[in-house]
Amino acid sequence: MFKKILFSLCTFGLMNVAFANDIAGTWQQIDDKTGAAKAIISIHKESNNTYTGKIIKITPRPGYTPQKNCNKCPAPYTNQPILGMEIVKGLKQINNTNNYEKGRIIDPLSGKVYDAKVRLNSTGKRISIRASIGVSVLGRNQTWIRLD
Repeated sequence: MFKKILFSLCTFGLMNVAFANDIAGTWQQIDDKTGAAKAIISIHKESNNTYTGKIIKITPRPGYTPQKNCNKCPAPYTNQPILGMEIVKGLKQINNTNNYEKGRIIDPLSGKVYDAKVRLNSTGKRISIRASIGVSVLGRNQTWIRLD
């Protein structure tokens, strides 16, 4: 009986480590300028081992009418509905660490496309996104909170 309990605890522990080392899931996007919740993003792993994120819900905020389409965005995003838009593409995990690089992220409100780096915290409950154009020093940071 003791061996079964020990095995179960070890298996559960390994599952938590694997979960904490993967960004696939549902995330609440927090605006880097206002600190308000912006949208809910679903991130999943593609067959080529990169990660893609799509807006699945726009979070209502008092006094704010959400923009429906990506008006200032470059092709292929031009005039696409923001709800359902893939805003994160191509993120690759770096050597089984909590770091992901070589991705692209678009801000559908400004139309700017950024290079993206992501760091998953040790608990697996938050990601820090560094979005930059060219030099990483000239960029923006966002924190997303895991919902699932």
